[in-house]
Amino acid sequence: MITDLLLILGPAHRRRLFGYLAWVTAFGVVQGVATVLLVPFLEALLAGDTAAALAWTGALLVAVVAACVLYNVQAMAGFGVALVVLTTLHERVGDHVSALPLGWFSAERVGRLSRITTGGTMTVAGLFAHLLTPLVVAVVTPATIVLAMLLFDPLLALAALVCVPVLWLAFRASASWVGRGDALDDAAAVEAGNRVVEFARTQRVLRAFGRGAAGHRPLEDAIDAQQRAGRRSVWLATAGIVAGGFAVQVAFSALILTGTHLVLGGSLDSVRMVALLALAARFTGPLAEVGDYAGVVRIARNDLGRLVAVLREEPLPEPHWSAQRHERGAVELDGVGFGYDPSTPVLRGVTLRVAPRETVALVGASGSGKTTVTRLVARFWDVDSGTVRVGGADVRDQTTEDLMAQLALVFQDVYLFDGTLEDNVRLGRPDASAADVAEAARLAGVTEIVERLPDGWATRVGEGGTSLSGGERQRVSVARALLKDADIVLLDEATAALDPENERFFTESMRVLARRSTVLVIAHRLPTVVAADRIVVLHDGGIAEAGTHAELLERGGRYAAFWESRRRARGWRLIGSETP
Repeated sequence: MITDLLLILGPAHRRRLFGYLAWVTAFGVVQGVATVLLVPFLEALLAGDTAAALAWTGALLVAVVAACVLYNVQAMAGFGVALVVLTTLHERVGDHVSALPLGWFSAERVGRLSRITTGGTMTVAGLFAHLLTPLVVAVVTPATIVLAMLLFDPLLALAALVCVPVLWLAFRASASWVGRGDALDDAAAVEAGNRVVEFARTQRVLRAFGRGAAGHRPLEDAIDAQQRAGRRSVWLATAGIVAGGFAVQVAFSALILTGTHLVLGGSLDSVRMVALLALAARFTGPLAEVGDYAGVVRIARNDLGRLVAVLREEPLPEPHWSAQRHERGAVELDGVGFGYDPSTPVLRGVTLRVAPRETVALVGASGSGKTTVTRLVARFWDVDSGTVRVGGADVRDQTTEDLMAQLALVFQDVYLFDGTLEDNVRLGRPDASAADVAEAARLAGVTEIVERLPDGWATRVGEGGTSLSGGERQRVSVARALLKDADIVLLDEATAALDPENERFFTESMRVLARRSTVLVIAHRLPTVVAADRIVVLHDGGIAEAGTHAELLERGGRYAAFWESRRRARGWRLIGSETP
């Protein structure tokens, strides 16, 4: 746990953690010493030795005052470390996540990241503020008491030591049960949260099929699973708490029986026995607190582990300085092999060169690797074999900032931030002039949107761009790419769901992009494919054929079959039956 805490706090706050642990340990030792001083005090008091009792009272008061001071010091130190967690952890996680490859950000990981950076952060802060102190004291204070018992009665101390492994096993089992229940609960909560977000985002589709208010089976299943996980978590937690408490009572009973046996055997004075019983009570007291806190600490450790798992995710290796790029706008894949699962390659030995300002359309069946090609160019992941070059340099030899500065990405699933329309367009180049923004908007058809919105450019688009249609969001995405004026533009399925009006603006934007940028486009619409300088057909992880539209039709291969099927589908129309 200490290693994980050091990772979360970072090197800058390492000394602060060790300082806090030192103060907690000192408090535990002094508290144990104060407890030990009860033995000679009670012996003197029960023996009627007033002078000795007063002397031990003074020593006891000094120890109690020291324990109070140390308690306050360690508590303030714990709150200080908790404050560091609250003020720096989000920044540390944000800095780390921003260095992770884009391919890391799956829907499941993003949902879990959201959960651990909210509730998880508070739990880890609470670990320092409230949980670590009783946990450390529950180990240090009994250890101090056992060492003192060795001076008063070795046999009773041996009995206490025998109880330690039994208690440790009980607490370990208790924490394991509680932790298992928490893990089940967390997984179910993440799944239910994802399904709730899905339910909210897909209301248009659900309502179109009469499922808007209820009856969304994935959400219902997730909620049912969460309820089952919650019930099981409660049972596991209850069993853990009962097991820990029972083990403490058994240990205390064992110490009483041992002491009684020693008194009856004549090897232990009855007066000292009474004093040692007070010591035995203080030995088991902190251990009982461990039983009470074991489950909570295990839950905190689970949250800690989830945070640490994110921080231990390895960013893609990145050089301090980018290699020299000697061919601006060029894209090249040289013998590229890649698979999301190493046992199932998606690309096998793909070699493709896209010259500067050339427009290349990628065509192929679903799963043929089209999207993978574009994302490897943007270095969402590193290739398993071969090389991807952008601007003439290996993408692995370029910093993320320099690589992404050359690229503009337009995907079918466009996300707009909850700001103004202008803010979302300016994302392409924040320092662009008003004239450049206006020109990009005109070419992408955003000007027409601006003119009919009540607040024009200052209109807020809502989270995810909910106030705009899908085609309008796509126009904003294209305007970003136009404004960025990148050397290379990657378009993935960008025209798949556009209506004729939106496609008209997209086609015009494509012409402008093709004149000044290299364009690698994935598209199924025939006009977009035909307009490309070159068409590359992907099949079974490789390039089946490549050439111009006319060349590929003449070969009569896969592209010709694709073209014919699309042409026939485009000619379909509904006709009424003739009246007899």
